Amino acid sequence: PCLTWLCCPVAEKTGKVLGEFCRCYKEQFGVALFNSVRYEIEGAGGPQPQLLHRKVPLEDHVIYSGNIFQYIEENKKWRNRFCVVPHNYGLVLYENKLAYERELPPRVLVNSAGYKVLTSVEQYLELVNNSLPGVTPKSGHSPILKCPTDFPLILWHPYARHYYFCVMTSKEQEKWRAVFQDCVRHCNNGISEDSRVEAPAFTDAIRMYRQSREQYGTWDMLCGNETQVLSNLVMEELLPELRSAIGPRLKGKAPERQRTWIQVSDAVYRMVYELAKAQYDAAVARCEQERPQLESTIRTDMDQIITSKEHLASKIRAFVLPKAEVCVRNHVQPYISSILEALMTPTSQGFAEVREVFFKEVTDMNMNVVNEGGLEKLVEYMEKLSHLAFHPVKMQSCYEKMDQLKLEGLQQRFDVSSTSVFKQRAQIHMRQQMDDAVYTFETLLHQELGKLQGKDDLCKSIQRILERVLKKFDYDSSTVRKKFFREALLQITIPFLLKKLAPTCKGELAKFQELIFEDFASFILVENTYEEVVLQSVMKDIMQAVKEAAVQRKHNLYRDSMVMHNSDPNLHLLGEGLPIDWSEEYSGQPEAEPAAERRRRAKQVVSVIQDDEGALPYGAEALLPPRSPEPPEAGEAQPGAAPSPPDAVPHATPRSSVPASPVSGADVPSGAEVPHVTPRSSVPASPVPRADVPSDAEVPHVTPRSSVPASPVPGAEPPSASSVPHVTAAPPGGQSPSAACPQSSDKEPGEHGEPRGSTESGEGVQTEF
Repeated sequence: PCLTWLCCPVAEKTGKVLGEFCRCYKEQFGVALFNSVRYEIEGAGGPQPQLLHRKVPLEDHVIYSGNIFQYIEENKKWRNRFCVVPHNYGLVLYENKLAYERELPPRVLVNSAGYKVLTSVEQYLELVNNSLPGVTPKSGHSPILKCPTDFPLILWHPYARHYYFCVMTSKEQEKWRAVFQDCVRHCNNGISEDSRVEAPAFTDAIRMYRQSREQYGTWDMLCGNETQVLSNLVMEELLPELRSAIGPRLKGKAPERQRTWIQVSDAVYRMVYELAKAQYDAAVARCEQERPQLESTIRTDMDQIITSKEHLASKIRAFVLPKAEVCVRNHVQPYISSILEALMTPTSQGFAEVREVFFKEVTDMNMNVVNEGGLEKLVEYMEKLSHLAFHPVKMQSCYEKMDQLKLEGLQQRFDVSSTSVFKQRAQIHMRQQMDDAVYTFETLLHQELGKLQGKDDLCKSIQRILERVLKKFDYDSSTVRKKFFREALLQITIPFLLKKLAPTCKGELAKFQELIFEDFASFILVENTYEEVVLQSVMKDIMQAVKEAAVQRKHNLYRDSMVMHNSDPNLHLLGEGLPIDWSEEYSGQPEAEPAAERRRRAKQVVSVIQDDEGALPYGAEALLPPRSPEPPEAGEAQPGAAPSPPDAVPHATPRSSVPASPVSGADVPSGAEVPHVTPRSSVPASPVPRADVPSDAEVPHVTPRSSVPASPVPGAEPPSASSVPHVTAAPPGGQSPSAACPQSSDKEPGEHGEPRGSTESGEGVQTEF
C-alpha cells in the first residue's frame, strides 16, 4: 500500500513525542552537568581495581567470518553470502569471499540492536502472528517463511525488518547463534559510559518521559544508540495507532498481509528514525551551546548550589520519607533477600565459569608451549589468548549461566517486563572481567620474557603469573558483582516505590518549587530530588542485604571490610604503555604488509567452521546460480554504483546501569568505518539513515537501522524496489568468482546446471542502523 498518506500523521506524532522528550532532556542536561562537575571536584571513593583495563581491545581484528545462506525477500530466493563480523559487531554481508577481499561494497550492513536471535521457524511465526492480531494463516496454508534446512537463524525486531539465515548443520547453527547473540549484546549496549553528561541526561530524560505516562519499571527497548532508543520510544506509542489504521486495509492471504505489515512497520520505523535523529541532534546542539555558561555558573556557585539542594532535600525528606519507609517496610523489604538470591546464583556461576575458562586456556597454553617448543609457540598461543573475551563460542558457557535467571512471582509484583536487561548487563561485565584478566596476564608475562632462560623458567613463570592474576580477578569480580547486585535491586525496587507513592506524593511536589533560587533552577529539579529521597529510603536495606550475602561463602564474595591494597604498584604504569602485538614483536618480519593484504589476512577471533561456500539441499528454492546475471529491476542502480558516503559512528563502550534500565546499541552507517559499539554516535542528518557497520576496510559504519544508501527511512532494504534505488556491487572484473568461492544457484527447483559464480543485481546494499 502507498504510505504517502501516513507521512503527516507519523511526522506529527514523532514531533509531539520528541518535543516532550527534548524538554525533559534540556532539564536533565543541567542536572547531569552539575553532577559531573561536582564529581570532578569532590571525587568518589571506592575499591581500586586490581586488574588492568585494555583501551582498544579489537583494533584491526575481525570477530568472525564465514558463509551463510540468506533469504532475499525481493526475489524470494536463498543466496549464499560471506558474512563478516568486524570489531564493532556489525553484520556485514558480501556477495562472496572474493568480493570482501577485493573491497567491493557489501550487500547488507546490519546493526542488531533491539533484535532477538531465533533458531526455529515456529518461534518466529508465533511472534509474527502476535504482531498483527487477528491475522493468522489457516491450517494447511503456506506460512510466511519456509526454511530449506532444519537449522534456521532469524533476526527478529518488533518494528524493523527481519533477517532470515540458515546453515547446514547444528554445529554451524550453534556457532552462528553465539556470534549473533554477541552482536546483539554489544549493539544493545550503545550509550557510552565514558560520557558523564550526555548519557546520564539522555537516560534520565527517557525515564522521566515514560514515568510522566505512568510507565514505570524496566524497558526492553532501551537498546541501541540514542536515535534508535528515541525511535523505539515513538514506535511504542505509534504502533497501536498504525495497526488499527493499516490492519483493515491489508489485502490478500494471511501470510501476504503479515509480510506487508512487516514492510510497512519497517518503512515507518525508518521515517521515525530520520525525524528523531534530526530533532535530537538539534536539542543536543542547543544544550552544548549553553554548556560553557552553565559550567561557569556551576564552578562559581558550587557551594551555594549544594546548600540550596540540601535545603530542598530536607523539606522533601520530611514530607516523603515517613510514607516511603512504610511502603518499603510493607512491600519491598520482605522480598529483597529473595530477589538478591535469584540474581546472585546465576551471576556468581557465570563469573566462576569465566575464571574456569581463563584458567583452562592458560593452563593448556602452558602445557602446549612446554611440549611443542618455546617462544614461537608462546607467541602463537598468546595471539589467540589475547582475544579470549571476544570469542563468542568460548564465552558462551559463561553467558549461558545467566539464562537461569528467573524472577518468577517477583517479576509481576515489581513490574519487571523482562529479565533480559539484567542478563545482558551481567554478561557484559563477564566479558570485561575476562578481558581485564587476559590483558593483565599478557602484560605481566611480556614484562618477564626478557628475564627467562629455557622452557622450565617459562613454564614456572606462566604458572606464577596465572596465580597472581586469579587473585586479582577474584577481588575485582567480587567488587563488580556487588555493584551489579546493588544496581539491579535499585532498578527493580525504585520504579515500584515511585509508582506506589505517586498517588499521595507526586501531586504535592509542585509546592517545593518555590524553595529553589531562580539562578539555580537549571541544576536542581524537584522531581530528581524527590527520587533521591525515595532511593535513600531503600538504599540502607539493599546495602545491608548485599553485605550479608558477602558472608555466604557459596557466592565467593569479599566482605566490604576486605580491602586489597595494590600489591603491584608499577602494574598500572605498565598498562599505560603501547598495546602488545605478539606476532609483530616476535615474528621477526622486517616489513609491514600492504593494507589490502593486511585486510585480507585480518586476524580473526573465532575460527571458521566452513570457509568454502556450500549448497543447500536439493529441492530448496532457487539455490543454483543462473548462467547469466539477472537484469536489474526497475528503480535499481546498475552494478558498480557506489554506495552513498558513510558517516563515521563512534565506538560504543559498555555503559553502566541506570536506575531505570540500561541502554545499549550502536549505529551503523553505510560505506564508512564503523566505530566500536559505543556511542550514541549520531549519524548526520540526511534523508537516509545509515548502517554503522565497520569492517577492517572502508565499510560504512553501522548505525541504527542504518539507512539504505538511498532510502528515506532508517533500515535496510526498502519495502518496494520502486521507491528506493538499490546499489549493487560490481562483479569482480566481470569474471566469475574463483573456484574457492562457488556461488549457489538462482534457478528454481528442478532446474539443472553446474553452480557458477554470478553477481546478482536484484538486491542493493542494505544498510541497517
